[in-house]
Amino acid sequence: MILRRGGLRLARSLALANRQRALIFIQHQPSNIGGLNDVLRASVRCNSTRSTVIQLLSNIGSKREVEQYLRYFTSVNSQQFAVIKVGGAIITQNLNELASSLAFLNHVGLFPIVLHGTGPQINEILEAEGVVPDYIDGIRITDSKTMSVVRRCFLEQNLKLVDALEKQGVRARPITGGVFTAEYLDKDKYQLVGKITNVDNTPIEASIQAGALPILTSLAETPDGQILNVNADVAAGELARVVQPLKIVYLNEKGGLINGETGEKISVINLDEEYDSLMKQPWVKYGTKLKIKEIRDLLMHLPRSSSVAIISTGDLQKELFTDSGAGTLIRRGYKLLTRDSLDMFESLDAFKDALVKDPFFNGSTELVNSYVDSLRNSKFKAYADEPFEAVAVVKDTDSEIPVLDKFVASKDGWQNNVADNVWSAVRSDKSCLQWVVPEDTERASWFFDRADGSFVKNGKILFWYGVESADTITKMIKNFSKSVPQLSVSRIQPSQSRLYSTLARPHPGPSAKDVTRRQYSTSAKTARVALIGARGFTGQNLIGLINKHPYLEIAHVSSRELAGREVDGYTKSAVKYENLQVHDVAQLEKEGSVDMWVMALPNGVCKPFVDAITEVGGKGAMIDLSADYRFDNTWTYGLPELNDRSLIAKAKSVANPGCYATGSQLTIAPMVPYLSGQPTIFGVSGYSGAGTKPSPKNDIEVLNDNLIPYALTDHIHEREVSTRLGTNVSFIPHVGQWFQGITLTVSIPLGKHLSSRDIRSIYEERYDGEPLVKVTQDVPLVKDIAGKHGVCIGGFGVHSTQSRVVVVATIDNLLKGAATQVCLLFAVSTIVC
Repeated sequence: MILRRGGLRLARSLALANRQRALIFIQHQPSNIGGLNDVLRASVRCNSTRSTVIQLLSNIGSKREVEQYLRYFTSVNSQQFAVIKVGGAIITQNLNELASSLAFLNHVGLFPIVLHGTGPQINEILEAEGVVPDYIDGIRITDSKTMSVVRRCFLEQNLKLVDALEKQGVRARPITGGVFTAEYLDKDKYQLVGKITNVDNTPIEASIQAGALPILTSLAETPDGQILNVNADVAAGELARVVQPLKIVYLNEKGGLINGETGEKISVINLDEEYDSLMKQPWVKYGTKLKIKEIRDLLMHLPRSSSVAIISTGDLQKELFTDSGAGTLIRRGYKLLTRDSLDMFESLDAFKDALVKDPFFNGSTELVNSYVDSLRNSKFKAYADEPFEAVAVVKDTDSEIPVLDKFVASKDGWQNNVADNVWSAVRSDKSCLQWVVPEDTERASWFFDRADGSFVKNGKILFWYGVESADTITKMIKNFSKSVPQLSVSRIQPSQSRLYSTLARPHPGPSAKDVTRRQYSTSAKTARVALIGARGFTGQNLIGLINKHPYLEIAHVSSRELAGREVDGYTKSAVKYENLQVHDVAQLEKEGSVDMWVMALPNGVCKPFVDAITEVGGKGAMIDLSADYRFDNTWTYGLPELNDRSLIAKAKSVANPGCYATGSQLTIAPMVPYLSGQPTIFGVSGYSGAGTKPSPKNDIEVLNDNLIPYALTDHIHEREVSTRLGTNVSFIPHVGQWFQGITLTVSIPLGKHLSSRDIRSIYEERYDGEPLVKVTQDVPLVKDIAGKHGVCIGGFGVHSTQSRVVVVATIDNLLKGAATQVCLLFAVSTIVC
């Protein structure tokens, strides 16, 4: 199973040549689809055209995507688009939302076949009459009294849905019988419960030809006319076998299947590979086990390219009309193979046919044959799926780190996530790995997402993961550099979301392990750093980070109080604290002795040093940690996640954002388009944020069992956040009794009704690909962020009126709030890259 899918591409499951078959099942989903359908309903009332609806859909995907999928869905006869199974709970709780979703599809010329259940309504009536619903193996025992309730409920819910659709301007036809013929499943055991023996889709075809959506119940009839109850999931599956629709999707309130042990959403399940082991998992039981089994049984009767996507109601349009898709993808897939000898391959030709797709071979079978022959004298391991849609070859060389020598996937292999499956097999088998790809490969962002570090030179990218030693990284880079003789500085922006990242992912720090998990994108030149004002906590953390960075070194450290002492925590060379004056700084800049100046001084102190460096006109760049230049337009504001990384990379002077300001901006920025008023930020920092100068705000005795508010209005960070976001905010800071870490509780007024899931999705999309921003459903805790380099954002509590959302964020004030931010600026600066 893959717990994170880089994008459920509809095209991947379509594979036009194979005509992927699919089926949509909809179950209980309490959240709404959002403003898109509100606009659609207005458009429907105004008799909007297909082009208008296409434009509306373009809000969730590109126009190209929307038109591509519409062409595909309309390339078959109308009844083959989708069969939609609606759980009875949706009709009760989300009827308008359901009708709106179906209207959306119909107004672009699509005719889904809708089949609904009515379980909750049946139970409600039976319980009101003092009858306890009875089940065996999940099947309702249906006696004559229960059957009368079943029929009544089916008719009532069917008419409710038909009526709701017609209010949306959509013609709908109730079909309550005549489709399913059945025999008794087991009359003695289940009584009036049927097993479907035949599906007659004539009533469905007639409805669609008349321009009406067919709305079916799952009631069946015996040849002699006895009505039998059939589980709606089962009926929908039987219908799918006959209709062979294009898309298979379950919609549920969780937006996918959730791993009961980890609490994470499962992204992909390959049944051929994982079914047996999955069904043995302790959390796979009851309804989950039955659902997986039914999906497997259904897929066994459809083409192998078929798949089922389990998503939320709000993700229906995204799943159907965008490349990114949503939720959990379930497919038959293929079992993965591993081979460490050419003699183990059942067919070397299949292996060679896969390798020839590698651009390196340029389609030459002779080069492929030569490469495969060379493997006979190599220690290697190959990974592939059975049809060889994706192949990886890992070699154990003289280097202590194995080398991914080949990674090749066909178009279907990429689109159907087979490449992800093969990569997962490699990752679970190899604790560390290095590999090289061309800089201009269209899959650069895919490799960036799977690497802990990278190095670019002369059109090539060296990637690695799992390397625990800075010395080993240095050795890898040197060996790589020898094979790429001419340096070429490059600016790749994977997925247009980041340039280069100091850290590939948030990790505990600062530690030796942490340092080796950075995405170093550097030249062979080592940058010389001068730190002015190193006595404080931020300065000490920065010294530790520089000490572990293979391409940074400390040239000078200035502290009036510590002058003459050895710099603790720095082991690359013997460095002592100095008491540098303005003229000393000017002289060092004139001599070109410093590549990067870092000002870690209190507010209002660094200007003489900055002026001296500027007047000399040398090559040294500056990063100021104070607030002095955050409002100066001649300086570049250094928050990479929300600003143009290319400008930061070129800047000679960068204003480092404040700690509170960093967390607050990242928390509010995704919601700015939806604001109806002024956000309020309640912030609490550990006492390290009060600095080292003694005061009540860093006095442990005063802080014990206490919380101290300060600067109740007009705090500098209030102005900073308001300025950078372009909207006023209110900020109330406090100091807590812990040492480091900030928690921010932000109340954001909304000008548009959004559910908690809608909002979380907005954040997930906004920060997708940002390794230092983690979006979580849960409320993040400050104790979990201390010592880590990222920002964690979660909670997403929406008021019952949907007029505001409360979002919680945590950030380490000494790391991502200060020292880590500086190192991130090093990573994107021209000095180091």
